[in-house]
Amino acid sequence: MKENKIFTRRQAIATGLTAIGGLLLPGCSKPLPPTYGKILRMADLLTYTSQRALLPDQSLVKEYHYGDITSFPATGTTNPADNKLRSNSSEEYGRLQKDAFAKWHLSIEGQVARPGKYSIADIQKFPSRTQITRHTCEEGWTAIAQWTGLPLGHLLESVGILPSARFVNFYAYDGWKDSIDLFDAFHPQTILAYGMNGRSLAIPHGAPVRLRVETQVGYKSMKYLKRIVVTDEFSEMLTPGFSWYAGI
Repeated sequence: MKENKIFTRRQAIATGLTAIGGLLLPGCSKPLPPTYGKILRMADLLTYTSQRALLPDQSLVKEYHYGDITSFPATGTTNPADNKLRSNSSEEYGRLQKDAFAKWHLSIEGQVARPGKYSIADIQKFPSRTQITRHTCEEGWTAIAQWTGLPLGHLLESVGILPSARFVNFYAYDGWKDSIDLFDAFHPQTILAYGMNGRSLAIPHGAPVRLRVETQVGYKSMKYLKRIVVTDEFSEMLTPGFSWYAGI
C-alpha cells in the first residue's frame, strides 16, 4: 500500500505564508485571513496582514525571567464539570477529574497520516519546552507565568500532516472551539501546556492540558483540551464578536 505523502515542518510553514490565507489583495503579496470580507471579523485583516508582513520568520515573543512571574487570575473560567447545563463533555470531564486525569486522552485526527489518542504520559514523553511569557487578556489585563509543555509542531510532525492540511481546529470540554493556521501551529512558542509555574496545570487554568498561542490575545490559548482536528478547510467556529486572528 502506498504511503500518504506528508508535510515537513518547513513545508508546512511555507504553506502558512502563502496558501493558508487563501486570498491576496489585488496587486499585493500579503496573504489575507480566511475571514476576509466578513463584517464581524474585520479586525482580523489588520492584525493578520501586519504580523505576516512584519514577522515573517516566526519571531519569538518576549520571554521573561522567573522573578518576573506575577499573580495570574483565572477570570471567566468555569470548571467544565460544574456546567449547569450538563453535557456529555462536562460529565466526562467530571469523571476524568475524579481520577486525577489518569484516563484522559487528547485525540488528534483529520488530515494526518497517523491519527491517535495521547495520554498525559504520552505527551510528556516528547521533548518539552518551558517559557515565561506574558498573557494579554481581551479584558485589558496582563499577567506573566511560566508554561511547560509539548510544542504543537512536534506533535503535528509525529502524526504526519498531509499536504491538504491548512488549519488546526481545537475542541474543549467546556464547549469552546477555535482554530489557528499552520503558521501559528508550528510557531516554536505554540505549546500544549501541562505545567504552570513549576507545577501541574491547575483546574482553573485548564487542566490537564491547555493550548498556549503566545503570538495572540489570551482567548486563543484554549483551556481543557479534548480534541484536535487538522483540516483542509476553514470553519467559522469561534463565538461571534471575537476575532479569529487576534495577534499582539
